Amino acid sequence: QVQLVESGGGLVRPGSSLRLSCVASGFALDYYPVGWFRQAPGKEREVVSCMSHIDGSTWYDDSVKGRFTISRDNAKNTAYLQMNSLKLEDPAVYYCAAASVFKPRCLSVSYWGQGIQVTVSS
Repeated sequence: QVQLVESGGGLVRPGSSLRLSCVASGFALDYYPVGWFRQAPGKEREVVSCMSHIDGSTWYDDSVKGRFTISRDNAKNTAYLQMNSLKLEDPAVYYCAAASVFKPRCLSVSYWGQGIQVTVSS
């Protein structure tokens, strides 16, 4: 059974850090670009970061550039999103995805995770 399972979310204060993990099962994640998306209440799901499976190229939305870092460990079939300097505008349900193509921005998704809540509150 194909699955992507996120973990590492939670409630933090502004300026804090979280690392999201996404473990794939039932398929080899290293054959796919990996994307992280988020959806805040009342808003559309948006891509925040994407990473190529071929050369490790990365893309970040301007809103997270310099604060978030995407990475992957193919040996563990896992992708990560390190989120630093979290802001009050970052709260959302975060989803990882295995995309069919890297460009543009991992928008063609083959598999979705179930999502995990990230809350930032003072």
